[in-house]
Amino acid sequence: MTAAKFSSVFRMSGDKQETVLKLGVLTVAAILSFAIRLFSVLRFESVIHEFDPYFNYRTTRYLAEKGFYNFHNWFDELAWYPLGRIIGGTIYPGLMVTSAVLYHLSRLINITIDIRNICVFLAPLFSSFTTIVTYLLTKELKDTGAGLVAAALISIVPGYISRSVAGSYDNEAIAIFCMLLTYYGWIKAVKTGSTFWAIFTALAYFYMVSSWGGYVFLINLIPLHVLALMITGRFSNRIYVAYSVVYCLGTVLSMQISFVGFQPVYSSEHMLALGVFGLSQIVAFVNYLRTKLNNEEFEILFKNLLGGFFILFAIAGTFLALSGKIAPWTGRFYTLLDPSYAKNHIPIIASVSEHQPTSWSSFYFDLQSLVFLFPAGLYFCFHRLSDANIFLILYGVTSIYFAGVMVRLMLVLAPVMCILSGVAVSSLLNSYIKDIDPPKNPEKKSKKMVDNDTELKSQVAMFFVTGMTAMLILYVYHCVWVTSEAYSSPSIVLSARAHDGSQVIFDDFREAYYWLRRNTPPDARIMSWWDYGYQITAMANRTVIVDNNTWNNTHISRVGQAMASTEDKAYEIMRELDVDYVLVIFGGVVGYSSDDINKFLWMVRIGGSTERGKHIKEWDYYSPAGEFRVDSGGSATMLNSLMYKLCYYNFGKVYSEGNKPSGYDRVRNAEIGNKYFKLDKLEEAYTTEHWLVRIYKVKGLNNKGL
Repeated sequence: MTAAKFSSVFRMSGDKQETVLKLGVLTVAAILSFAIRLFSVLRFESVIHEFDPYFNYRTTRYLAEKGFYNFHNWFDELAWYPLGRIIGGTIYPGLMVTSAVLYHLSRLINITIDIRNICVFLAPLFSSFTTIVTYLLTKELKDTGAGLVAAALISIVPGYISRSVAGSYDNEAIAIFCMLLTYYGWIKAVKTGSTFWAIFTALAYFYMVSSWGGYVFLINLIPLHVLALMITGRFSNRIYVAYSVVYCLGTVLSMQISFVGFQPVYSSEHMLALGVFGLSQIVAFVNYLRTKLNNEEFEILFKNLLGGFFILFAIAGTFLALSGKIAPWTGRFYTLLDPSYAKNHIPIIASVSEHQPTSWSSFYFDLQSLVFLFPAGLYFCFHRLSDANIFLILYGVTSIYFAGVMVRLMLVLAPVMCILSGVAVSSLLNSYIKDIDPPKNPEKKSKKMVDNDTELKSQVAMFFVTGMTAMLILYVYHCVWVTSEAYSSPSIVLSARAHDGSQVIFDDFREAYYWLRRNTPPDARIMSWWDYGYQITAMANRTVIVDNNTWNNTHISRVGQAMASTEDKAYEIMRELDVDYVLVIFGGVVGYSSDDINKFLWMVRIGGSTERGKHIKEWDYYSPAGEFRVDSGGSATMLNSLMYKLCYYNFGKVYSEGNKPSGYDRVRNAEIGNKYFKLDKLEEAYTTEHWLVRIYKVKGLNNKGL
């Protein structure tokens, strides 16, 4: 750029300079959002993270190679032996279709990108789109300044980074973008009453439905907003047109997803949307009658219509509920309303760490200073109440409740935290920054009094602006640190620090899956706890008994019963299930706490939750003092269970830590109580380098069939 061109930038009008500055800030935020999420790829090779993403990657690869028709009709024989799984009717296909479209588009323009790399980098790409749509949404809710702050905040907030780093190929990778895009369209439709924006919202909602089951939150929040506008007397033709189009078109489109089907018209989770739609028709009709009748006639007709409607609605609702036409709420939905429900009634849901209630420390860890700015943002929304601000208030209050009930929904809370914090920061800075260098304003007061007053205001404003700047700088440092330490390491490749400070890599999971792929028959059936099912099918290409889909509690319970039983009883179950190999995760050597021994009580609870497992009692696995122990003080039932023996087989000969006896478990900080035992029905087939994964072969029947 020549000096003349460079200087021309500064000769632009103030409006143009401001526009260029805003575009620059937004671009930097989008690029930063993408770049910070690539940190995991810089530290490790390009790998898929966690458990569910391996199923998503496997199905995406099948879609890219075989086409949508074969994908939609694919019967997966490797999952849930001997039941199998129909893939097209049991998933939200939006993630896979998005990746496949990008894959084929890149091939169309002669850019050869492997489908795995598209899956790895999809989440960072969509995080950039999320940054942009956050700006657009916040701009509609407040102004451009608030939009830029919100975009900058969401670009690095840990609560969103946790599901959008490179390799985090899960439904939420695109779902948060879809959710905010739907909200943006809804606010535009509410403001304008435009059919175009209502159709745009319905299409964005359809994309959301195709991507994630969290769409239920949207289809309840939007009608809740309409209901609030009715109660506050803000319902108008704009709202009527917007909601009628969104509900009708959005519902029809959502029913095109096979996994959703007719749920929008018969499940309880969707009844609020249906009820508000019916109510909006009545309110619109009443408003029409008001213009055609005098007050006395209108009052008589209104009372009769209102009473008749509620009687009819109560009768119809009762009949449909009793006849089963309206499906009851799901277990996960009950869990959102009552956090203790899953623990007491559905242990398979409660066993998932993502479904646990959120601790206070997690809020600060994932949101940092946004926790303090959030109430200020709510205050400014209440201070200048509008249709859009009412929506933002409802979104903030409901999401913070659900995020407190279920830690997974921190992902839903993070965007609104950034939006409300953007509103707060922008409003506060606008209020104080003008007092730093106030204009000269002649008054009747003495010059000395004016100067003192002005100087005090300037000092207070400077102190506040400096404090706000410091808070935002600390926010950036916190986000970078959390991303580096907590969210940049894939769970399939573990890392730790040695005594000398050097990094140690544990690649035992991939080592074990590679061994299974190379050393077992193609039709071998692997039994493990459901957590590892997706990884086994995707990386080892072997059939599993259960996997992360967790749709059949009875089948999972049977696996839990096998793990919780003695070897002889477990052998009967394994023969029943045609199991060839058993895989367990053991962290006692290296100190990996997320192993199967620490998950074992959930296996016991789930195993004992069905009729065939009612003999399994959780209390039997505790010591007489009520403790869960693996040392000599542990219960006999625990020390003789199959899970205990598979994890600790030959471990009694191992010295895992200096100055400790053999058989010392570094996770439980105890010397195991049952060291010297033999296996009769299984034999050790393979143990990885750091003992993280242990694989056993199930022996066949002897010559006598015993």
